[in-house]
Amino acid sequence: MGRLKHTGRDTKVMQEIQITSDRLSALSPHASIITLNVNGLNSPIKRHKVAKWIKEQDPTICCLQETHLSPKDKRRLRVKGWRTILQANSKEKKAGVAILISDQVDFKIRQVKRDTEGQYIMIKATLHQEEITLINIYAPNTGAPRFIKQLLTDLKEDVNNNTIIVGDLNTPLTSMDRSSRQKINKEIVELNEKLKQLDLIDIYRSLHPEGAEYTFFSSAHGTFSRIDHMLGNKASLYKFKKIEIITSIFSDHRAIRLEINYKKKAEKGTKMWRLNNTLLNKQWI
Repeated sequence: MGRLKHTGRDTKVMQEIQITSDRLSALSPHASIITLNVNGLNSPIKRHKVAKWIKEQDPTICCLQETHLSPKDKRRLRVKGWRTILQANSKEKKAGVAILISDQVDFKIRQVKRDTEGQYIMIKATLHQEEITLINIYAPNTGAPRFIKQLLTDLKEDVNNNTIIVGDLNTPLTSMDRSSRQKINKEIVELNEKLKQLDLIDIYRSLHPEGAEYTFFSSAHGTFSRIDHMLGNKASLYKFKKIEIITSIFSDHRAIRLEINYKKKAEKGTKMWRLNNTLLNKQWI
């Protein structure tokens, strides 16, 4: 058998294939979001473990709750490869939320809203040139459904088709979200009505209608529950490729990972590039 001779035509083929790859990557950008209640980050050892875990998971965006950092401590949270870190912290070192953005992603921030109690932070930005509104919430242990409902009312003008809400909501949204199958109370019913008004859906429940996975174990009650959530607009359901609950060894909560793909939307209005087959002819000697 002869060996392949590389010609100028071969080089042109490879260049076209590379251009195609770049174009397809632009047409179908991928992103991943992870959310986790870290249960405090004041220990240097704990921060090191969290940073290592984030590097291993390698998300596009990482949202953390209950960081317990004060405004002056915000530089303590550092992860190589995620230099953009936005936080909302309270003076009392309670609550606290943070959003870390990967250095490898095209993410441009346009607006940031946060509260002084460290209960939520909102970012309006573009991700892969697509609009995104990301809200990271740590709801209080008592009165969580009322808190979330009021927050959504306050941020109503900011909630749109591109909104993704993540965090420790301290609230199971359905009876399936408790191992005890306890019925949800009136406050949770009212919260679900508010979510419906804003066209927000529970992404995990939408992709796993019969799923019975949990994110938190209450030793006091001896029950498991899914109180950590990712919510999105129902019109954007096609973007949500995969959602899973994953383990963390340094927190009493489990994390949630969401994979997002914009491919279908890109294909609707974009003409797909075709390789010129005549360029594939090879010369053998």
